[in-house]
Amino acid sequence: MTLTEILPAVRQLPTLDKIRLLRIVAEELDKVEEVSPFQPYKIYYLPTPYNIYGAGKTLMDAMKKEYGNSN
Repeated sequence: MTLTEILPAVRQLPTLDKIRLLRIVAEELDKVEEVSPFQPYKIYYLPTPYNIYGAGKTLMDAMKKEYGNSN
């Protein structure tokens, strides 16, 4: 079955049954491996503005340019 075949029937369900269906699908997804693109216990490094000196000034300059200097 495809999603386009199932959706009309799902839309006709009462709200409580939709919530039950959502729980069932969530439990099924929880059992399936490889759902998430992330690996468990792996450290992912994300760039942040911390310790990037001058980032605040660059942001303020861009805001002043966009919105004007309204001190």
